[in-house]
Order: sequence, then structure tokens, then C-alpha cells
Amino acid sequence: MTIKEYVAYKKEELKTQISSLEIKPHFIIIQVNEDEASKAYIKGKLKDAEEVGIEAELIKYPLDISEEELIAKVKEHCARSDVHGLIVQMPLPKQINEEAIKLAVDPRKDIDGFHPLSNMDPCTPKGIINFLKDEGYPLLGKNAVVIGRSNIVGKPMAKLLLKESCNVTVLHSKTTKDDMTRYIANADIIVIAIGKAGFLNNSFLYKETAVIVDVGISRIDGKLHGDAERDLPVKFQTPVPGGVGLLTRLTLLTNLMEAYRKLIK
Repeated sequence: MTIKEYVAYKKEELKTQISSLEIKPHFIIIQVNEDEASKAYIKGKLKDAEEVGIEAELIKYPLDISEEELIAKVKEHCARSDVHGLIVQMPLPKQINEEAIKLAVDPRKDIDGFHPLSNMDPCTPKGIINFLKDEGYPLLGKNAVVIGRSNIVGKPMAKLLLKESCNVTVLHSKTTKDDMTRYIANADIIVIAIGKAGFLNNSFLYKETAVIVDVGISRIDGKLHGDAERDLPVKFQTPVPGGVGLLTRLTLLTNLMEAYRKLIK
């Protein structure tokens, strides 16, 4: 099953579940930027919510809002009984500390999974794991390589792969080319999230049975490119676009449903 087919199937399942609920799940997106990528992502989130019957509310604040004001607004919306989830779309203006805003979100309603006490795992790593498991890709005891060590993808990805009993290696900008080549050649699963178009290419050797999960995305001459060149000699490779971004958006919805069930109880 392709990722598009998988996501469509899962959304139909959600739609069926939600249709029988008296109180509809409801989440808020707070936006404090004019970033084009953010606008596109938000548009996709709102579209997904509408398709499955979830109530989604976009609230925009001016770019000159202070950190104190934004924290107060985040807490105010989290306190609403009709709100089951809340996300603050990144990036934020320079005068605002992103970590302070993440900590302002009620952990019970943190469907992005960024708060250290959140009930949820971050959407991108969780979506990747769910897809691999649902599609029958073996994880137990497999050699997993994560390229990139960001707090949003790299580090939580490594943590979730460890949870699935993979042998996990995290590679990054300080890894030597020789070590990078050696680990990649021995990898069963490669997750790359560094934002460098075509970093993974045919200069590396791969296992024929390997899976490449391409999280990176770059826009060059108006076209979107992943961190991996297309059609590498592996068993399965996620496309860009139409790959991990769809899994991330799907997981936002499933995280919301998880938060909703706990709050309604």
C-alpha cells in the first residue's frame, strides 16, 4: 500500500469513528507567522479535519505579540472545556522563545507531542513507526540509522525505534564520511531528516532489503526535493512530496483522538 492509500484508509476509519460521537473532537491551531510552508501545512491540517468530521479552529495573532501575551493566550485556549487539542505552528517571531511556548501548552492537549510531559509522541516519528508496523516492515532487532539529531524528528525518532527494539545509530554533521558510509551500508532502516536535497544518493551502498524514510524537504527552482535522491536501490523509499508529510498530518488527528478520549473520560 502506498502512503497515500494508507493515509486515505486510516482517515476513513477515523471518519467512521467520529460520525458516532455526540461531542465532536475539536482542536486549535495558533499561528504567529507569515511563513509560506506553515500556511500550506495549516491548510492541509484544516482540510484533513474537515474530511473526517473534526472541528478545527485557526487563530492568528499579530507578529509583534509579546511572549507573555502569547503564553497567556495559549493557556486561555487550553483551559477551554470544548478544546481537546492545541498546536502552536512554528516558526515563531524572534522575540518569542519557542521552548517557553511549548511548555505553556497543557500536556493533556499537546497533540504535537512537544511538551516533556505530553501524553503523545511527536507526530512525525510516531507516524513513521505506525506506518512501518501497519505495513509489516520488521523492526525487532533491525539496524536503524537516523540521520539528523533535531528535537522534533531525529532524537524522538531514535527513541521510538529503540522502543521497538531496533539497534539504533544516530548520524549527524560531525559524523565522518567513512563512518556514514559504513553505517548506511549495514542499515535495514534509514530515516533522514537534515534538509539537504539529495544527500542520500548512489555514492552510498545500501542493502537491497533496506527501507529509506525521507523526512527532509527542500524547494529548488520551484520543485520539492527530499534528502534522498529518488529510486535508490532499496526495497522501499518514501516519496517527497506525498510521503512523511501525510503521515505527520494523519498522526496529528490520531493524537487528537487519543487526547479526546482521555479528556472525555
